[in-house]
Amino acid sequence: MKTLFSRLAAMALVVAGLTGTPALADDAIKVGYAKCAHCVPMSLLPKYTEGATVEAMGFNTGNDVLTALLSKSIDVAQVTYLHYVTGLDKGFDLVAVSGQISGGSTIVVQNDLPVAEGDWAGLKALIAKYKAEGKPFRVAASRGNAQDIHMRGALAKQGIDPNKDVQFVNIPNPSDHIQALRRGEIELICTVEPFATQILQAKAAKLFGFPYDQAAGKLTNLIVTRSDVVKDKPKAVESAVRAVVRLDDALDKDHALWASTISSVTGLDKAVAEGAIANLYPDPLMHRASAVAIADMMRDLKYIQNDVSGPVQDHMDFRFLEAATGKPKTELGW
Repeated sequence: MKTLFSRLAAMALVVAGLTGTPALADDAIKVGYAKCAHCVPMSLLPKYTEGATVEAMGFNTGNDVLTALLSKSIDVAQVTYLHYVTGLDKGFDLVAVSGQISGGSTIVVQNDLPVAEGDWAGLKALIAKYKAEGKPFRVAASRGNAQDIHMRGALAKQGIDPNKDVQFVNIPNPSDHIQALRRGEIELICTVEPFATQILQAKAAKLFGFPYDQAAGKLTNLIVTRSDVVKDKPKAVESAVRAVVRLDDALDKDHALWASTISSVTGLDKAVAEGAIANLYPDPLMHRASAVAIADMMRDLKYIQNDVSGPVQDHMDFRFLEAATGKPKTELGW
């Protein structure tokens, strides 16, 4: 992760030096999102925006979205609490302005492994057996996404050391998870919707459970920007946050809209999209106390190096969410 964010920082400096900040009108804003079931509804954001011009841009992963934000190719990014905390740990200029959608993490295991759904004791014993035999128990995740930290936190909660007892395998693009399972390259994976549902419906692996018993809970997505965007385009940022709130409300009421959007952006069929939604929920709030707990957990897991509990709170700007909802920040997660 240290190498990844060093590269992100270097790329941001290079791109900024070559192109400078995009010359957009005060009411125009570019918003980036990743291609997962939580994220792809952001492609609809322009339809829910008033008072500004929003361009929604899709990227393969959350890391790609963060890179685009840091390089000033976009103005607002849909990322995760993990990206937010890790970015602050590296000193990046990030300002959180709203939540978006949470949930969407699923643990699956190879079909032939002798472990039942939800049997953490059995899984712990199996991992110990592998270790005693000198074999790596390979756990895959996409390094840098919410599922990665959900998995690590859940393992630690069950007395499994994610840094010593298992071997983590980084598979950057979640769409590649199914093939890694089919090729037998991993024993277990914590993946994201809709790819988790795709794996289960295709019987490429079996369900073990959901990694929500850890400090992050089900928290996943966060909408972030930079301080220069807050300063230069406050009305556009407010319009984008209003649109996120409206879109979340629409998705909550119309799952068919959500499913069709997942299918159209990812290319997965309707049954996969519909199954994915069962493990997701709209969540525009910013959960301050939980974000601090996530930062503390990430430090305990040596995912980050510094205590960023202060910056995590200081870089949450509730003004836009308050304006969008008409509620005080004390009712919006503060």
